[in-house]
Amino acid sequence: MDHRARTALYEQVFAAAIAAHERARRQDAAALFEAAAAIVRAVRQGGKVLAFGNGGSAADAQHLAAELVGRLERDRGAIAAVALSADASVVTAVANDAGFERVFARQVEALGRRGDVAVAISTSGESPNVIAGAKAARAAGLVVVALTGRDGGALGRLADIHVNVPEPGTARAQEVHRTLLHVLCELVERDLDIG
Repeated sequence: MDHRARTALYEQVFAAAIAAHERARRQDAAALFEAAAAIVRAVRQGGKVLAFGNGGSAADAQHLAAELVGRLERDRGAIAAVALSADASVVTAVANDAGFERVFARQVEALGRRGDVAVAISTSGESPNVIAGAKAARAAGLVVVALTGRDGGALGRLADIHVNVPEPGTARAQEVHRTLLHVLCELVERDLDIG
């Protein structure tokens, strides 16, 4: 690839990412606000956030947990949050013994309590293990927040709160997901007085 082609690709990707963010910014933000309120309610009642997804969405789940446990912009008390993709021993044990579709559901069954919030992330909305985790969360009385791409798929339809980024491509959806998660964390930090 020559310099001109590299430059064109670089500009194309940035233009597409900016356009995806502009489309997301023009969407109704009510679901995101509702998700933040659900997390604030859970934390005030001594609850926690369980976040999960595959691949880039697993990284986003870990990023969310890190921002909540640590901090985003403000010094404040820690918020209980766990990324269910982060423990390789648990993930591989459950995958080996019960199948990969159960890796999140089993952890939700172990760690989730009524009133906690499950943040299920899938750009397709069709990841079987994420859907199984969300179903386990609903069965246990957790509030299920789905963060999806495309049309939201089965995950979006079963969620209590559906934050959808209607982008057909995984990369653009993930880029907007990351921004939305930062907004979510900032909303939570501003609403909680746990310093």
